[in-house]
Amino acid sequence: MSAVAKPAPGEGAAESNREAAVCDLLVARGRLKDSDLARARRLHEESPEGTLTALMARLGLVSERDLAEAWSELLATPLLAAREAPELPPAELELSARFLKLHHVVPVRDGDDGLALLVSDPADTYPLQAVELAAGRPVTLRIGLRSEIDDLIERYYGSGRSAMGTIVENLDGGAAVEDDVEHLRDLASEAPVIRLVNLILQRAVEQRASDVHIEPFENRLKVRYRIDGVLHEVEAPPSSSTAAVISRVKIMAKLNIAERRLPQDGRIQLRVQGKELDLRVSTVPTSFGESVVMRILDRESVVFDFSTLGFTSSFQQRFVDVLERPHGILLVTGPTGSGKTTTLYTALSKINTPDVKIITVEDPVEYQIEGINQIQVKPQIGLDFSGALRSIVRQDPDVIMIGEMRDLETCRIAIQSALTGHLVLSTLHTNSAAGGITRLLDMGVEDYLLGSTVNGILAQRLVRRLDPETATPYEAMPEVIEQFELHKYTDERPIRLWKPGSSTANPTGYRGRRAIMEFLVMTDPLRRLVMQRADAGVIERQARAEGMRTMYEDGIAKAVAGITTIEEVLRVTQEG
Repeated sequence: MSAVAKPAPGEGAAESNREAAVCDLLVARGRLKDSDLARARRLHEESPEGTLTALMARLGLVSERDLAEAWSELLATPLLAAREAPELPPAELELSARFLKLHHVVPVRDGDDGLALLVSDPADTYPLQAVELAAGRPVTLRIGLRSEIDDLIERYYGSGRSAMGTIVENLDGGAAVEDDVEHLRDLASEAPVIRLVNLILQRAVEQRASDVHIEPFENRLKVRYRIDGVLHEVEAPPSSSTAAVISRVKIMAKLNIAERRLPQDGRIQLRVQGKELDLRVSTVPTSFGESVVMRILDRESVVFDFSTLGFTSSFQQRFVDVLERPHGILLVTGPTGSGKTTTLYTALSKINTPDVKIITVEDPVEYQIEGINQIQVKPQIGLDFSGALRSIVRQDPDVIMIGEMRDLETCRIAIQSALTGHLVLSTLHTNSAAGGITRLLDMGVEDYLLGSTVNGILAQRLVRRLDPETATPYEAMPEVIEQFELHKYTDERPIRLWKPGSSTANPTGYRGRRAIMEFLVMTDPLRRLVMQRADAGVIERQARAEGMRTMYEDGIAKAVAGITTIEEVLRVTQEG
């Protein structure tokens, strides 16, 4: 459908068929649930005003981007981002801004093939026909996101405000009195503030952010999203709305809005853009108010699969061999945000069978897994890691997962559990696999116990993954080949590396992340080194002599394979 003609007999049925095809495509891709589609159809039958797809987007059953991509694929029509639109609208067009806003359509350029019209809902043909009639020439279709189209209409025909700017205009202008809790509560419950916070969360989901940072400063409020491990500053509300926005988040997380002097933690469960989200909320007092960080856990998009995480087949086999030993300790190490918990959940999913009893002690429980008993620690009532562990060994578990080895007491109970026939999985904050051993020794764990219980230590980092649709190969320069010894990692000649491309849907050229890792398997020579309290460097040299590939080497191998770039590997390993 490139041009829109006059209504023809049976066109309504054709539009309905196209809409049904888009719904089927969304369901097939897992972007829309059958139950949500049935619910939307029932509501649409009761009130048939507008189209079914527009209703689904309005109810938040499907994301704007998923819907736009489905329409684009079905109609073989380009997806156009607002940033790619010309600075000014086509000249000499007498179109009402009110009409464009009502139907979420906007003309973007005038060409030989007709007037290009950006629409979010191709199922509704009326606005296309009306624009064609008003312009007196054919209209060609371009698909866009509804929020971006609204921003573009405002830029072309309004005062240049964004969607956030339009909401802010309706905010209560007076800043809330810090001590007036009731006024704050009322302000946070007003529709503009609710829409403002929803918009911040909606945009975070659209951009695949893992964390949302809301940070108050003296003269401004800063909002940043962490996307694929890198922070990006985005449009933020004015500083006058700081108290209301932060209070709204605290109310959603069931936190005490009157307490602004102490850190608080909470959770929000909500549905945004058709996704079931779990938000972990943390607030800390700063000089100019409370800083809020929300970790977004998308329960539907998490796949507990070794190859998706970045395990190669040979690496996975070595890891699973150690994982399937009946007792001992398996550790995953790395800094905060390096994917340790996801790796542990994937390992648990692998061994989660009806004949195995698994109990976890976590802070917090990030993902619920069927068939696993998960305990959330609550230090404020005395339920800490060591206390919970002492209780669960009497629950007759086969496998125990401890969120983190935080102190000597927790380590000792874990080692005792491993010695009495349990498999224990846990995490440590160290930079390398060999560093995990020295960290435990430094904490006070006896060397003979460590050598006899630890089966393996996996260290990992996350690198951004190149978007396979836009990544561009290039021939590596001789100096680069020599510096990184690339000839060790491939037999292909010439040796190629990849760099990120760019597209409308993904300007950074990266999509998602993959783990680069090293896996130290405990052997008799390594146990002897542990007993001698050798340092991490000596232990690592022995492990490498036995065939261990370091994180840095694993990263270079993945760069040569086109999964990531050498720059990304250097960014997270700081080697070479």
